Amino acid sequence: MSGNKTNEGFKMLIRYKKAYEKIAMGLLSFMPNEKDLKKLQQTIKQYETDDKWQLYLWKDEDITGLIGVAMEGDVIEIQHISVNPSHRFQGIGKSMVQSLKQLHEDKKIVPNAHTAAFLKKCDEQNPDA
Repeated sequence: MSGNKTNEGFKMLIRYKKAYEKIAMGLLSFMPNEKDLKKLQQTIKQYETDDKWQLYLWKDEDITGLIGVAMEGDVIEIQHISVNPSHRFQGIGKSMVQSLKQLHEDKKIVPNAHTAAFLKKCDEQNPDA
C-alpha cells in the first residue's frame, strides 16, 4: 500500500486537532446545513468528543479542505465534505474521498443526505475509485 506522498509535496489527510478549530469551523461553514454558528459549534464538539465521529483536514501547502465521517461497524458515513471556495474544481474533494478509502480499505464508505450528490459526482468521474 503506497502513501499519499506525491512529487508535488505532501497532499494528505490529517486528523483534526483542537489547534485547527478555527480553520475547521471556517471550512464547515461552507456547507449549507452548517451556516448557523450554534450548529457549527455543536458539530465541532461532536467531532471532538464522540470517538465514532472523525474529522480529517486536507493539507496541501495550506489546509484547503475537510472531510468528516461517522463510523459504525464496517460502515463509514461521510457527514461533511468541504473545500475552500478559492480551491474548488481542482479535484481536492475527490482526492479526500480517495484518501479516505485508502485509509479505511476494509470498510464501506457511504454518503449521508448532505454528501450524496458530491459522492455520486466523484464516482461518475472515476468509476474505479
